Amino acid sequence: MAEKVLVVGGGGREHALAWKLAQSSLVQQVLVAPGNAGTASCGKISNSEVSVSNHSILAQFCKDHHVGLVVVGPEVPLAAGIVDDLTAVGVPCFGPSAKAAQLEASKSFSKAFMERHGIPTARYGSFTDPQEACSYIRTADYPALVVKASGLAAGKGVIVAGDREEACRAVMDIMKDGAFGSAGETVVVEELLQGEEVSCLCFSDGSSVAPMPPAQDHKRLQDGDQGPNTGGMGAYCPTPQVSRELLQEIRETVLQRTVDGMREEGAPYVGVLYAGLMLTPQGPKVLEFNCRFGDPECQVLMPLLQSDLYQVILNTMSGRLASSAPVWHQDSAAVTVVMASAGYPGSYQKGVRITGLSQVEDMGLQVFHAGTALKDGGVVSSGGRVLTVTAVRPSLETALQAANQGVAAVGFPGSVYRRDIGHRAVADLNRHRGLTYKDSGVDIAAGNKLVDMIKPLAKATSRPGCSADLGGFAGLFDLKAAGFVDPILVSGTDGVGTKLKIAQACGRHGGLGQDLVAMCVNDVLAQGAEPLFFLDYFSCGRLDVEVAAAVVGGVAKACQMAGCALLGGETAEMPGVYAPGEYDLAGFCVGAAERGALLPRLSDITEGDALIGVASSGIHSNGFSLVRKVLEKSGLSYSSPAPFSQSGETVGEVLLTPTKIYSRPLLPILRGGAVKAYAHITGGGLLENIPRVLPQELAVDLDASLWSIPPVFSWLQQAGALSEEEMSRTFNCGLGAVLVASPSDAQSVLRQLQAQEAWIVGSLTRRQPGAEPVVVRNLKHSLQNAGPTSRAEPNGSIPLKRTKVGVLISGTGTNLQALIEQARRPSSSAEIVVVISNRPGVQGLKRASLAGIQTRVVDHKLYGSRAEFDGTIDRVLEEFGVELVCLAGFMRILTGTFVRKWNGKLLNIHPSLLPSFKGVNAQKQALQAGVRVAGCTVHFVAEEVDTGAIIVQEAVPVLGGDTEDSLSDRIREAEHRAFPTAMELVASGAVRLGEDGRLLWKNQS
Repeated sequence: MAEKVLVVGGGGREHALAWKLAQSSLVQQVLVAPGNAGTASCGKISNSEVSVSNHSILAQFCKDHHVGLVVVGPEVPLAAGIVDDLTAVGVPCFGPSAKAAQLEASKSFSKAFMERHGIPTARYGSFTDPQEACSYIRTADYPALVVKASGLAAGKGVIVAGDREEACRAVMDIMKDGAFGSAGETVVVEELLQGEEVSCLCFSDGSSVAPMPPAQDHKRLQDGDQGPNTGGMGAYCPTPQVSRELLQEIRETVLQRTVDGMREEGAPYVGVLYAGLMLTPQGPKVLEFNCRFGDPECQVLMPLLQSDLYQVILNTMSGRLASSAPVWHQDSAAVTVVMASAGYPGSYQKGVRITGLSQVEDMGLQVFHAGTALKDGGVVSSGGRVLTVTAVRPSLETALQAANQGVAAVGFPGSVYRRDIGHRAVADLNRHRGLTYKDSGVDIAAGNKLVDMIKPLAKATSRPGCSADLGGFAGLFDLKAAGFVDPILVSGTDGVGTKLKIAQACGRHGGLGQDLVAMCVNDVLAQGAEPLFFLDYFSCGRLDVEVAAAVVGGVAKACQMAGCALLGGETAEMPGVYAPGEYDLAGFCVGAAERGALLPRLSDITEGDALIGVASSGIHSNGFSLVRKVLEKSGLSYSSPAPFSQSGETVGEVLLTPTKIYSRPLLPILRGGAVKAYAHITGGGLLENIPRVLPQELAVDLDASLWSIPPVFSWLQQAGALSEEEMSRTFNCGLGAVLVASPSDAQSVLRQLQAQEAWIVGSLTRRQPGAEPVVVRNLKHSLQNAGPTSRAEPNGSIPLKRTKVGVLISGTGTNLQALIEQARRPSSSAEIVVVISNRPGVQGLKRASLAGIQTRVVDHKLYGSRAEFDGTIDRVLEEFGVELVCLAGFMRILTGTFVRKWNGKLLNIHPSLLPSFKGVNAQKQALQAGVRVAGCTVHFVAEEVDTGAIIVQEAVPVLGGDTEDSLSDRIREAEHRAFPTAMELVASGAVRLGEDGRLLWKNQS
């Protein structure tokens, strides 16, 4: 049975421990007391208000809440005997006893212990009289310049003096002026050692030790080891200065000798032992012992631990380390950079708002909170050291670069941090190794790793005619196998322009893959061609595998959306050509059309033909140089709340909305023959793209009042004072594609486009001599009515507000994605404000996060009853002001109390044509019954399962060779159309549940 674990502490170290413990399948929940904003509510992790200073109350809490293990982070509770007190009443607690913790709690004890057991350390003297200490400093035959308060002083009780007078002043400050309180009643004066300082930690089960990779902390506040001492401004691991042989020496002469000595003295050491060492010319010498994980060393050690931390702790506590040593990730380096409050380590302001943290995690980095708190729904500072940004990369240099990029993405006004963590190690590496191709900036291993990561993604794009296997010199495509008889090949190439700069600044790279595919596929579609295969080109100065994988992963996903295979690509690493963090993209698509089905059909296009506009998702991928100029003029940043968003998105999130891919919805319509031409509205906007598919004697007459213009265009026009011509020549203004059809076919084409947002937006006229080829009427007026609070519908009506929707999920969230796409439409009456999952880590949560939607996890396993679980769900929905709830693959039965409260506001989708085949295995029931038609049903939820009033149904024919899987796949496609339609009907008020439990349409009210 999975355990509950309680972590004691509230810093970055404790967040890192909780984060690692939560990854264990053996752990059900991690409580952190008192915790911080980062541990407040994050999957399995949550904070607890229990007192950790009163050990009796803490023990009772652990028993009442079935806590199976307590892990202690800081040194003060250990020195106070928390392990002894909890263990005595049967609560397992990880850490050394109070007696063993004297190694840290009393530097006087620690120095005497090392002397007794022959553990190498600096020469020293221990004093309770300040005059004796100063006399010792002045007469010692070595530089006695290190003055330490013997007791616990939160890692700050050490002064390294520049001369004897400064050392004596330090003694007086500590002993007479009480700079560190009772911790300074005894002082230790030590020899100043010269060399490199490192941290060597190990797990100890009382007999054996299991060393961790050596790390190095950076105590000084400023770059170049300048400024005052702190609790630690960053760390990296492993340290190249400690060879395998030297680590073995440290293990034998320091770590094992210490554990053996403690056992001999009747205080077996069980827990984490931290040895702070100086690597002197005479060998490693101990500067100090700590009886717990270091902070910030813990933040680089936990990401490098491959083993299950919970299992490692159990093995340590049960004396099994010798046979079950922890395993660490090899060929990786970790760097953590501490962000501190302005004024630290002195006085500092609290309550400073912190933003951009989700952006940092999107960059593949981990943020560990320390002095943070939650206030008004956001994160604010509450301490000196506020948070750390940790990067794990193949090399120390790339890890440092990534961590620094992460720090730069955090919005924390006045924050103090170092940019040179690991500088000594980088210098050491550069001194001792010969040049390689990697040193020139080209990392072949990283390139190979990228290929290995994207191979399965490319394989998933296989289609008839192509297996999409990467690795060869060229790719093959079999046109015959794809069903072509007399094909013409059609090719297109494009990039994504300076939208790249915004993605790089925001650290959000995945959507660019869809942009790249869309720009090429939508061009090929203009010839009536089916996109067959795609190739990408990714160039950069230094290859960041995680970033490249995000981009190419987005390309692969988009290829699946477009129906083409990702057949190959090129990754070019070109040092010196691109600045750090920059890259460029190009894409190449090849399609085919039967010779007789090519577009445009110029001879068929005539005056009076209708123009059908298909909605864009926003700016798409053109005009971003102008967008960035307007943004600069407005003073907004990418992390600013977007004045043109209705759902609380940032400027960057709205601008990075991916370009729509039109191939799947439009290709069947293009093949039907009613469409004479298709224009992709790309660079050149409305004015330059539509004429490209028309005879020269015809002109375009568009009426902008006939389609919905996304609010971002209105903002751009107003903030940049852009003319109507500039808007229509640069941007798509809400139309991603324009189709040409005869007036008699236009309505039929619109009906086929019902899953898209489309309008008849104008017509073709005879072009007069000297006249413009395109006229856009009512554009200025329509732009003025396209703001976030006044979205114009095609018929001119303006909805007063959007209905706030909450979606409950349990898994991959494919129906959720369909709902998200519907809610993104400018004309939608629904706004998805929160997605709640009863299971952590599912794909649906990632879909929501990528769409900028708030997520919450309410794990049903953590609640004692269905009522308690439902009550928590209800509170979250109330918190977000939800007015309508959609169950999208939510695999829990809701209580009657919950259903009654949300009566008429709760929708579910079922994979059958209700009332037939209720309950589970509906597809199996349908096949067994031998029906010829199955389908799906969206209905209001009633207390009895699958009995509520039906809103929308869609039929799916049952084919002769259907299996459960094949039928389920087709029903799922129908669900992706039916559920958004039903949500829209209810959100818009077109349909509601009557008091008698029957459906009531608006015209019946």
